[in-house]
Amino acid sequence: MQQLVNTALGGLTLGTVYAAFALALVLIFRSTRIVNFAQAPMAMITTFIALSIIDAGYSYWIGFAAALLAGLVLGAVIERVVIRPVEDKPDINAVILTLGLFITLHALAAVIFGNRFRSFPAPFGLRGLEVGGTTIRLTTSGIFTIVAVAVVLLLLVGLFRFTDIGLRMRASAYNPEVARLLGVRVGRMLTLGWALAAVVGSLSGLLIASGGLVHPGYMDSVVVYGFVAAVLGGLESPVGAVVGGLTLGLSLSFVSGYLGSELVALAALLILMLVLTLKPGGLFAVAAARRV
Repeated sequence: MQQLVNTALGGLTLGTVYAAFALALVLIFRSTRIVNFAQAPMAMITTFIALSIIDAGYSYWIGFAAALLAGLVLGAVIERVVIRPVEDKPDINAVILTLGLFITLHALAAVIFGNRFRSFPAPFGLRGLEVGGTTIRLTTSGIFTIVAVAVVLLLLVGLFRFTDIGLRMRASAYNPEVARLLGVRVGRMLTLGWALAAVVGSLSGLLIASGGLVHPGYMDSVVVYGFVAAVLGGLESPVGAVVGGLTLGLSLSFVSGYLGSELVALAALLILMLVLTLKPGGLFAVAAARRV
């Protein structure tokens, strides 16, 4: 029974991390209609910025805030300098550029920060909580991760459902020509979308690094699992991203705990194939996919 509880709690924490990354993918897709494969190295860069500040003697929270601010700036700059020139071209052009960014940012991080493994501090304790004299697999840092992702989810749902800016961002992504005719500053909305997505991505990078080792490739595997989580819930739905992340995290945790860790990647692939076969738009899709 204890193993079951610990496996579920470990999956919950892991799923929350996947959900944070999936939220960044969903945010940028909803606001720009682009899948950003460079989200992971962008988050990695900002995590190293936080680590550099912390190593310089400043508090964890100053580094945390600096990473989020760096993500905001980095996302805006990338949209303006790299993505903007292909804004009116086919969407595949921007996707290919994000793949190029993936490689470029990896190389830059290796040059600037080095390839060695470095320890990243945790905001709170890493010891499992005591419940009834038994240590369970849920730490204070894990609780912080869960709360942080829940807050981000609520903010994103509020942004897209109840604010004028959220409506303008979605209009700019779906039909920029009509949005311009209605007075929407489409360029600014796309920049804002990239900037906010980079902030959420930076948060996911910090949560993943918490209490572990970081290096330029430490988030590479998260690209795969975060993308599966986003597709599982639906690239249009922030709620779906969280549900997809939690579902994936719990599923992979049970596979690892009871069948073997070597089957985790295969299980993720099977889950992705099953969802794309039965419901291509994701579990929270609200409209049927259009065929051209």
